[in-house]
Amino acid sequence: MEQDTPPTPAAEESGTRRFRAKRDAILAAAAEAINEQSAKGMTFADVARRVGLNTTSVTYYFKRKEDLAAAAFENTLDRLGEMLAEAMREPTPQARVARYLRLNMARLARIAAGEEKAFAVLSDLRATEDPIRTRLMTGWQRVFRDTRALWGPPASRAHKDLAGARAHVLLENTFWLPIWLQRYDLDQYDRVEARLMDVFAHGIAAPGAPWSPVMLDLAHDEAEPGRAAFLLAATRLINELGYRGASVQRIASELNVTKGSFYHHLDAKDELVLACYRRSFDTIAQGQARADALGGSHWQRLSSSIATLLDVQFAEAAPLLRTTALSGLPAGEREAMVDRSNRIARRYAGMMMDGVAEGSCRPVDALVAAQALTSLQNAAFDMRKWATTMPRATAIAMYASTLLYGMFDDRMAVTPPG
Repeated sequence: MEQDTPPTPAAEESGTRRFRAKRDAILAAAAEAINEQSAKGMTFADVARRVGLNTTSVTYYFKRKEDLAAAAFENTLDRLGEMLAEAMREPTPQARVARYLRLNMARLARIAAGEEKAFAVLSDLRATEDPIRTRLMTGWQRVFRDTRALWGPPASRAHKDLAGARAHVLLENTFWLPIWLQRYDLDQYDRVEARLMDVFAHGIAAPGAPWSPVMLDLAHDEAEPGRAAFLLAATRLINELGYRGASVQRIASELNVTKGSFYHHLDAKDELVLACYRRSFDTIAQGQARADALGGSHWQRLSSSIATLLDVQFAEAAPLLRTTALSGLPAGEREAMVDRSNRIARRYAGMMMDGVAEGSCRPVDALVAAQALTSLQNAAFDMRKWATTMPRATAIAMYASTLLYGMFDDRMAVTPPG
C-alpha cells in the first residue's frame, strides 16, 4: 500500500510563512476597519473585501468577529511593547522617551509612505466582553507599567504617581499623533518629532514661571435640563465603552428612563454624539475665553484654562467627550468635529505664541505643543481613579506638569500643591 510522502521541512516552513502573511494581512485590514468604524462596526465582509478574500477565508483564521478584533488589539499591544522594550535599552529616562517617540514617528512615516499599515487604536478595549476584555485589559496594564518604567524606579509614592501621569500622557500622544500629523508633509516629520520632544523634555513654561492657576467658574444654566442629563450620561458611557458600546438602551438605563424618552430629546445616536461633542467643545472654549478675560500673563491664562478643564475631567460630574468616539461618526460629521478641535488647539497655540512674545512661555512650536495639550486634556477622564488617590489640586498639578513643565521635571513630586 502506497503511503503519503510527509512534507519536507522547507515545504512546512513555506506553508507557515504563507499562513502568517495572510493572517497579518487580515489583521491589518481589521485594524483599518476598526480605526474607521470601531470594533463593533467592523464586519467580516468588509475585512474580506479589503484583503481580496471571501468571508469564509477570513473565518478560517478567526472564527468570530470578536476574536478578530481581539487579535487586532493584541497586535497593537504587542507592537507597543516591542517599541517600549527597545526604548528601555537607552541609559536615561529622557533618552528612552526620545527613542520611543522616534520609533513611533518612523512607524508613522512608513504608514504615510504606504510601506506599512496602521495598527488598531485601543479606544474600544473596554467595550469588549469577558473573557476577552480581561485578557486585553491585562495587556494594556502591562503596556502602561512598561511605559511608566521608562522613568526608572520611583524615589517615592509621589514620584510613582507623577510617572503614572507622564506614562498616560505619552501613550495618549502616541494615539493622537496620527490625527494631526497628516497635516504635515512627510519630509517635515523629523522636524515635528524634534519639536514635540522639545515639549516633552522642557515643557512650555518659561524658567521661573509659577504654578498658580486660577480655577475658573464654568457653571451655566441649562435651557433643557433633561437633554443635558442625557448628554452627560452619554458622555460618561461613550468615554468608558466607546461609540458602539454605549447603546441608546444603555444610556437610557443609566438614567432609569425609556428609549422613548431618549428620542424625545434627540432624533438619532449620531445626533447624540455630535451634541456631546458640541457641549464638550463649548465647555473648553468657555474655559479659554474666561482665562483670557482674567488678564495677566499668557502663561497664567494658559495654566488656568488647563487646570480648570482638568478639574472638570477629574470631577466626572460633567466630563468632556473623548475624541476616540470620532471613529463611530460618518465622515462628514467626523471632519467637522476634528475641525472644531483644531480651532480650540489653535487658540491654545495663540496663548503660547503671545506668552513667548512676553517671555512667560518658552519658545516652543506652538502648533505642535497645542496638539500635545489637546491630547492631555482629552485623555484626563481616564485618570479620574488615579486622581482620587490624592488631593485634587495635587492631581491637577501633577498631570498638567507633564507638558507645562516637561516630563523630567520633578517639582510636583517634591513639593506637591494641595
